Amino acid sequence: MYLRLALRNLSSKTRILSTSSSCFSKTLPEIHQQHRSLLLLPKVFGGGDTSYGNSHSFHSFRFQVQQGGSSLVEEPVDPFSLVADELSLIGNRLRGMVVAEVPKLASAAEYFFKMGVEGKRFRPTVLLLMASALNVSLPGSVPDAVANFSNELRTRQQCIAEITEMIHVASLLHDDVLDDADTRRGVRSLNFLMGNKLSVLAGDFLLSRACVALASLKNTEVVTLLATVVEHLVTGETMQMASTSEQRCSMDQYMQKTYYKTASLIANSCKAIALLAGQATDVAMLAYNYGRNLGLAYQLIDDVLDFTGTSASLGKGSLSDIRHGIITAPILFAIEEFPQLQEVINRGFSDPADVDLALEYLGKSRGIQRAKELATEHANLAASAINSLPQSDDDNVRISRRALVDLTHIVITRTK
Repeated sequence: MYLRLALRNLSSKTRILSTSSSCFSKTLPEIHQQHRSLLLLPKVFGGGDTSYGNSHSFHSFRFQVQQGGSSLVEEPVDPFSLVADELSLIGNRLRGMVVAEVPKLASAAEYFFKMGVEGKRFRPTVLLLMASALNVSLPGSVPDAVANFSNELRTRQQCIAEITEMIHVASLLHDDVLDDADTRRGVRSLNFLMGNKLSVLAGDFLLSRACVALASLKNTEVVTLLATVVEHLVTGETMQMASTSEQRCSMDQYMQKTYYKTASLIANSCKAIALLAGQATDVAMLAYNYGRNLGLAYQLIDDVLDFTGTSASLGKGSLSDIRHGIITAPILFAIEEFPQLQEVINRGFSDPADVDLALEYLGKSRGIQRAKELATEHANLAASAINSLPQSDDDNVRISRRALVDLTHIVITRTK
């Protein structure tokens, strides 16, 4: 078994980082470390919440990892289970970080961090795995200092995962107000329950908490990266709201907007993980390219599922994009086969009959299939970035890289 091969030299128990908030602590928590490599794989067995489809589709995928001229072909592990303990730790810390002085604001801010509605925790999973995948010895490192550096570094990288999740949830709260959404993650949206004003303020509050946590890292380059992400989120949303008819039907415009709204956060957070680890520029760019292409693949599949999924499986209304006049990849590809569809789009979908007509054209086209193919291209580019990282003989590093590659497959085969 792959797990037994990877874990045969590891102890049976793992003690992970302190449950205190790493982002807001002035001093690093004391960590008991029985074995340096254990820090990188806090949990291999356990109930990671994949939320991406059944286990058969996941375990049917096999990938060959090349290292030093030899090959290792094994059944993949569940990426979410690899970091399940750390995800739980981060979830607890996030619930503590969003406490507000005003009870009503506190209730709003913590809404999507409560147990059961935290979502897939996809972004923290990617970042924790990336942190382990880049845990390689750097030139000139002092062996005696490696263990202490590893503890401190992991705490800071966990902080990036927490910051990223707060930025992500803030963007969801704001998006739901802009889209007038009434459901999110299978429950009533915050704006539906508490109104638009409080939802906007709760999103702003989460961004402010993310800024405080970001400042605690005292790394100007990382601060700049994640500040740029917030700028991209606003730019992408504005592009979606204020585009002309011609821009709405442009694939280039769509991909740029998708990068700003979805991929930038994952890409720049992955790069931040590499920068905190002191990795060289080329390695940091590989981490960035992985996040960028994974994010684009994720959104492309999301746009496909808006047409092919159900409201129950998606946790939000299906066909929500087209009903709001938002044109995504499947429709853009359908236009290439049926140019007359652009006339329907130009009318703005205020008439439900135009929605039905657009869906009819989409059904006759290869729009869905071509969007899936484009997602697969980006997933392959993400996997290629991981396979281009400097080689390592460390089992934990190899397992984490394997999991990141497996995530690319999970993203493009998910059904919700």
